[in-house]
Amino acid sequence: MILSVSRRTDIPAFYSEWFFNRLKEGFVLVRNPMNPHQVSRVDISPKNIDCIVFWSKDPEKMIARLDELAGYTYYFQFTITPYNREIEPNLRDKREIVETFVKLSEMIGRERVIWRYDPVIVTGRFTLEWHLKAFESMAGRLGKYTDKCVISFVDLYRKILRNIRTIGAKEPADGDLQTLAGGFSEMAKANDLVLESCSELVDLSAFGIQHGRCVDDRLISKMLGRELTVSKDRNQREACGCVESVDIGAYNTCPNGCLYCYANYSKTTVEKNRRAYDPDSPMLCDRPGEGDRITARKTKESKDKQTRLF
Repeated sequence: MILSVSRRTDIPAFYSEWFFNRLKEGFVLVRNPMNPHQVSRVDISPKNIDCIVFWSKDPEKMIARLDELAGYTYYFQFTITPYNREIEPNLRDKREIVETFVKLSEMIGRERVIWRYDPVIVTGRFTLEWHLKAFESMAGRLGKYTDKCVISFVDLYRKILRNIRTIGAKEPADGDLQTLAGGFSEMAKANDLVLESCSELVDLSAFGIQHGRCVDDRLISKMLGRELTVSKDRNQREACGCVESVDIGAYNTCPNGCLYCYANYSKTTVEKNRRAYDPDSPMLCDRPGEGDRITARKTKESKDKQTRLF
């Protein structure tokens, strides 16, 4: 099993104490976002987890506790963009976050810290030329500490449309995509970076940019030293190349407040969920309640049907 921690919220930045407590307990409860009364009990003991994929904009709080991940294989998808607090209002100074990236890479190895320049947002202020200059500067700094950069272009989902339009964001036209892809590709090559796209239907292979897999069975197999057989994740978008994983996060719990975030769609709900946070709870920003049906998720060691616990 591959554990995703988490596409739905920034667990390393805000909920690392909860996560490490769950590792000690050996399980986590996860509410199905499409069916709230359906709750999975996920065995996260080392024998059941092939790899943990962490997603974060600032995992500084985890760094002093990485020794608690002994026995697990893991890597980080680490997002650093050049945007200011107009778009990412609650992040630390980017220079400090870059230093966290460097520190993490030096501790666990450059192949296990993947830089995400994600998403690319084009506005009257954040122009193509602005992005090209920003990417060149960041690639020059981060290229010494990672093997790969992942890019994507903003999608104007209904859930984020109101927020993102306040800054005049628009989806890049085809010609804009070619300009950015070509420029990014040249800068990536100059800094020995592999460049991949995330969930993009557009073919950028002419620029040496392949469709990526953020939850990547190829990388995980290399890290494990054995072949990992796992299917494409059917719960993600068509263009997503990721393989199957189990996400243990919860929507509407991330305080980063980024305008482009699809995982938060109600500030009121975010605040409510944050108040419910208990690092000792088996469930993130929540607890099982009346009417919940908790079932044990199938593991590598059991092929039986899920068992009702209560």
